[in-house]
Amino acid sequence: MKQKIIIIPALLFCLAAVAVKGQSTSPYAPGEKITYVIHYGLINGGIARMELTGETDENKDVLHSYFIAYTTGMADAVFKVKDIYESYFDPRTELPVKSVRNIREGRYRRYNVVLFDHLSRSDSAVLTSDLTGKHVTTKGIHDILSCFYYFRKNYLAKDYPFKKGESVTINTWFTDEFYPIILRYVGIEDVRTRMGRIRCYKFNPVTEVGRLFKTNDDVSFWFSADKNCVPVKVRFDIFVGAFTAEISDYEGLIEPLNFK
Repeated sequence: MKQKIIIIPALLFCLAAVAVKGQSTSPYAPGEKITYVIHYGLINGGIARMELTGETDENKDVLHSYFIAYTTGMADAVFKVKDIYESYFDPRTELPVKSVRNIREGRYRRYNVVLFDHLSRSDSAVLTSDLTGKHVTTKGIHDILSCFYYFRKNYLAKDYPFKKGESVTINTWFTDEFYPIILRYVGIEDVRTRMGRIRCYKFNPVTEVGRLFKTNDDVSFWFSADKNCVPVKVRFDIFVGAFTAEISDYEGLIEPLNFK
């Protein structure tokens, strides 16, 4: 598998009635909006924002997750980045209907729309990309955003009894390729943010050693250990240093974050 640069999309951070009405176990709902500050060491280099709304697409009710990350200040002057990822997913199955990737990094541009068909075949899903055509892949596949909403609701919000070292694998379609995300549980930690300390579940997505990473544990996610289960912080340790994105503002959560 080719090495993938997942720093920006993972900031979806990560590096996502969201649920059906009356389903009180859902950790997210339309109106959720989270802002993150991205920094390299002590230097602030960008902003990321993730929003969730309820919309209609092709006469079907869907949840629309919109994620944007862009450079600011000196980083913007040196290498301008504006990346947008969107996921339209079914509020009942939590599976994506459509995903959009709109990338602007320096002179590089890439726009890609993928349509997901989970019904035509009983044993697989059919994906249609405007860049690479049709693909038949595994049943229940997610995109890079919907997988995090699925993880929050079906594992974190249900108090899944994780054991240290245990892994969860979620199959996704990312950059027009099959890409399994493997989240390995590390434990519970208190994370210091600009708003205060937040008790979090820590996970290490398994990374490939190579061009970017020295070990398999060089990416870390922290999710709030409360009813929201929101991504609080993401850290990437790469050869040139450490990039971090941490929560700086929020609104529309199921309940206020619990600061220690």
